[in-house]
Amino acid sequence: MSEATDRPEPDAWAKASAEDIAAERARRRAEAGADTGSAAEELRRLASAVGAAVTDKLAALDNPAVRMTAQGVVSQMRSVVEPIVDRNPDLFDHLAAAGAELLAAYRSAVAGAEARWTAGEGSKRSTAEHIDLD
Repeated sequence: MSEATDRPEPDAWAKASAEDIAAERARRRAEAGADTGSAAEELRRLASAVGAAVTDKLAALDNPAVRMTAQGVVSQMRSVVEPIVDRNPDLFDHLAAAGAELLAAYRSAVAGAEARWTAGEGSKRSTAEHIDLD
């Protein structure tokens, strides 16, 4: 409460909630052990994981030509991803935020359509006036 007026501060609830949420997120990150990092770091991790998976699967074929081709593809993928990530690290954060906004808009549209469908509005047909031209 504010000492001057003995009224609650208008943003006190929002401030306390944000602090609680931040503390809970920090606790969960500490429990998980691995911090996710930025979108650029996640792209690097994805490229490494995909490269390793492809190399492992193709190594099981026991074909040296296929193995060398797979390693070449993986190295080309890394050579494409790394400069883009290094030059534009914020780009991936912006793209991730834009993707989240698009997902929220899609969910909103789907929720609206589901609400209309379950309410029965979708099945009602408009009764147009029939005009006899004869």
